[in-house]
Amino acid sequence: MLEAPQPADEPGAESATANDGPLKRDLIAGLEKGLAVIEAFDQDRPRLSITEVAERTGLTRAAARRYLITLAYLGYVQQDRKLYGLSPKVLRLGQSYMHSARLPRVMQPQLQKLAYALQEASSAGVLDHDDVIAVAAASAGRVVSATLQPGTRVPAYCTSNGRVLVAALPDAQRDAWLARQPLTALTSHTITNPERLRLELLRTRAQGYAMVDQELELGLRTIAVPLRNYRGDVVAAMNVSVHASRMRMEQLVEQCLPPLLHAQEQLRTLL
Repeated sequence: MLEAPQPADEPGAESATANDGPLKRDLIAGLEKGLAVIEAFDQDRPRLSITEVAERTGLTRAAARRYLITLAYLGYVQQDRKLYGLSPKVLRLGQSYMHSARLPRVMQPQLQKLAYALQEASSAGVLDHDDVIAVAAASAGRVVSATLQPGTRVPAYCTSNGRVLVAALPDAQRDAWLARQPLTALTSHTITNPERLRLELLRTRAQGYAMVDQELELGLRTIAVPLRNYRGDVVAAMNVSVHASRMRMEQLVEQCLPPLLHAQEQLRTLL
């Protein structure tokens, strides 16, 4: 149980909150639960019943119903008989981040230069728990995968952006991350052995880049580098994606790594 907060004017009041997280009484449970209802929908479950929403969020059926009715009234959810699904209005939430956050705006010009210089696709992403979320992307007319579009969430363990981000974590965090991964085989190339993935992460950290050969999708090869801010902290990752029929793995390093490293250096002073 968290201790009672100290008065704001007493020494240590701020540090207690910073170390332990916000006090429960300062959180708005209704907002937390409403967002959980929105996050209950995904690619595999685009439409859910009230009972299914309750099961996925831990809410009672009555509470799930009220949240769905409220979200439908606000325009974020659509109802089709007994099933509910997200409406296009939900995209406004993501667009608010894309339009206001500094990271995508700073990276987009470099991604454009990179994509057109190589005539391939490029994207940047950040780590969100066990996944990578694309926050910016560019293509020179070649869209090799829908997973590279801004807002798309993909598993970190089988993507190049994900691996450079995980490799940059402190040892204890990286080990904890690895221990909780399901390592599902998405293709016949996906690394599913924890020890092999651990060694791959160590190699990624040592060499400063990651390559993934058709582990997320057949035909998709990617190479990524970490993006550091002026303090040296890894804040994002940037990759180049090619179709396997156009480029071998050794060519990926020869042709794409130097431009990636150049873009990495250009962005360091801006992040």
